[in-house]
Amino acid sequence: MQELYSVMARMVLVGMALVLSACAGYSGSNLKPGIATLSEVIATMGAPAMRWNDADGRVQLAYPRGPMATQTFMAFIGADGRLQRIEGVLTPEHFARIENGKSDQAAVQRILGPSQPHWTVYFKARDELVWEWRFCDGWNQSAFFDVLFDGTTGIVRSTYQRPDLSGWDGIAPGCGH
Repeated sequence: MQELYSVMARMVLVGMALVLSACAGYSGSNLKPGIATLSEVIATMGAPAMRWNDADGRVQLAYPRGPMATQTFMAFIGADGRLQRIEGVLTPEHFARIENGKSDQAAVQRILGPSQPHWTVYFKARDELVWEWRFCDGWNQSAFFDVLFDGTTGIVRSTYQRPDLSGWDGIAPGCGH
């Protein structure tokens, strides 16, 4: 019987180690700025959903994450090919960088990464395109951040945040519950 408990305990420890190592790759938290290279970021975090190559040699990679898409990480690579930082971008600070009447679709994607295609809606009568991101709000509840674009110019008309009422309790996986 003692042997069975020992085997089970080892299995639990191995399982926990696998989960923790998966979480590290998930957010890139195991990658060290100034040390990790672009190829190491991609090997650890996978192929990015979007990539921007700047004229000065810098690279930005977008990684939407979460079973309910509640997180997006941006990896910033310097001209030297080394990781500068990784940021979680579905935050009020990043939302505030989107300017009504000024920001366009490319700028919004560069700030927040890609929206979820199944949450994208075009309203013909208003010539308005809506992109949406699910995120965890300040109360650790699932919420949506919406960006409304002029359908013709692609310029932001407005943005807003609203609770996610689609779940039985409003809590999406990935919000710490």
